[in-house]
Amino acid sequence: MSIPINNEMSRTPDSTDFSSFPINPTSVRNGQVIFWRFETNAWLLLVTSLLLTIWAYFGGLENLFHRWEIEEEYNHGYFLPLVTLTFLWQLAPKLSRQPYQPTWFALVVAGLALVMLVVGELSAIYLLIHYSFILVLFALSLAMVGWTGSRLTFAPIAILVFAIPIPYFLEAAITGKLQLLSSKLGVELIRFCKIPVFREGNLIDLGVFKLEVIEACSGLTYLYPLLGFGAICAYLYHVETWKRVVIILSTIPIAILLNSFRIGMIGFLVKYFGSEQAEGFLHDFEGFAVFMVCVAILFLEMWALTFVGNDRRRFGEVFGLTFEAQKSITQEQIRIRPLSKPLIACTGLIAVTAILMVSVANRSEIKPERAFFSEFPRSIGEWQGKPDTLGAEVLQTLDLTDYLLADFSQPSGMPVNFYVAYYESQRKGSSPHSPTVCLPGGGWQIVDMTRRAFPGVDKKAPFEFNRVVIRKGKNSQLVYYWFEERGKVMADEYRVKWHLFRDALLENRTDGALVRVITPIVDGEPKDAADQRIHAFLTGALPLLSEYVPN
Repeated sequence: MSIPINNEMSRTPDSTDFSSFPINPTSVRNGQVIFWRFETNAWLLLVTSLLLTIWAYFGGLENLFHRWEIEEEYNHGYFLPLVTLTFLWQLAPKLSRQPYQPTWFALVVAGLALVMLVVGELSAIYLLIHYSFILVLFALSLAMVGWTGSRLTFAPIAILVFAIPIPYFLEAAITGKLQLLSSKLGVELIRFCKIPVFREGNLIDLGVFKLEVIEACSGLTYLYPLLGFGAICAYLYHVETWKRVVIILSTIPIAILLNSFRIGMIGFLVKYFGSEQAEGFLHDFEGFAVFMVCVAILFLEMWALTFVGNDRRRFGEVFGLTFEAQKSITQEQIRIRPLSKPLIACTGLIAVTAILMVSVANRSEIKPERAFFSEFPRSIGEWQGKPDTLGAEVLQTLDLTDYLLADFSQPSGMPVNFYVAYYESQRKGSSPHSPTVCLPGGGWQIVDMTRRAFPGVDKKAPFEFNRVVIRKGKNSQLVYYWFEERGKVMADEYRVKWHLFRDALLENRTDGALVRVITPIVDGEPKDAADQRIHAFLTGALPLLSEYVPN
């Protein structure tokens, strides 16, 4: 005898404890499979939560879409949300057969995520905002389907991690190392083809032609999308966990080696067919072709792994996405899930945070008055300056407000390069790029790095700075750099981020600057001659800086 739906909903013994259910249980009552459904109010509440989340995270999502658009290595970001939605839709039949209980721990996860959002907005650390968004999605999953259901939804949601750009400081560090590695391996391939070649940093000299392995050719364009594709393949690859891990990790050497092969191949083609092989359509097509080879190698690897271990099934049996055919369901098989109270609480918390974010965004940031670097003196005592400019591509990457770049020299002696990058606001993700990241990208090797104290000069109190010795081939240079943030001079980049958050919250200011000074280290000079040269220049330059970098 079947039990009416209303009576079933009024019974509590069968719905109070779901902790004993396995990950993928099937509810059977009186010989019938039970299918659980959400009432309309639950779906409306979920949609409301998602809309409020988008509202709260609008600035961070806008930044995310912007980077997907302008940075080639993140173009695949548009594709991954569709993959997540497809995987969640495919899970619907499994979830409908599970009696689960929403958990109040969802409120803890949502609270943590929203704190990350506030900190990320105030400190301009978009990485926190982006990861916080994924954490909110996981919190909503816990509020809807509890731990049991979220074990199924975790992987599809986690795939979105590969849509989040790497933070600038880490991206620049990885790019610099990949540039050098790809250049070295590419040159070895060219030499294997019996072609004379000379490499200096990222510059490949073929005699008549010279190739520069720029940041776009570092291999990150392959590596990051391939990591995301490897994660998708691992999800669809129904085998032992260790095989899935191998698939994801193997994308790293595959991308690096194939990118090096591409550089070597371009060098070979340029040598025999001209420089047009390294630009235009052919260059882009070669990149696409090499990426498709990476994908083919990944599939070949998965096929080979099916023959390893105890579970040796055919590749077609262990790889793919299965959609269950819709079966006829009687009204007596349907049970309605009660409206989730944790979801109601999470929705309220997200709504409050969204209102807070709007008030923060509408708060007019204090941007102090300052002189422009175009007015900076070209003569400082005996030092005579020769201004220089940054290229359009570099300016787009740095996204700074104003800058000074000039070579200063005395009538006799080596020059000092003076660079100051000023940002009137760091709230939208724009911030100074560390020289320890940028210099290796130009082929310079960091030989020594220490932290020193600079004595007080005029109005400027003593402060710490980073002293770096760099080398490229036979050339060596000495670099001083530090950060000037709203009257505080700091060498530690982590302290810079902390004070950025603090000052954005308490002072409503996020302006700041990077100051960098470089001079050559000349053979035959006294050991401390380069230090003395920089000290002599800064003694005259630092008192002038406060007009252009306000404290």
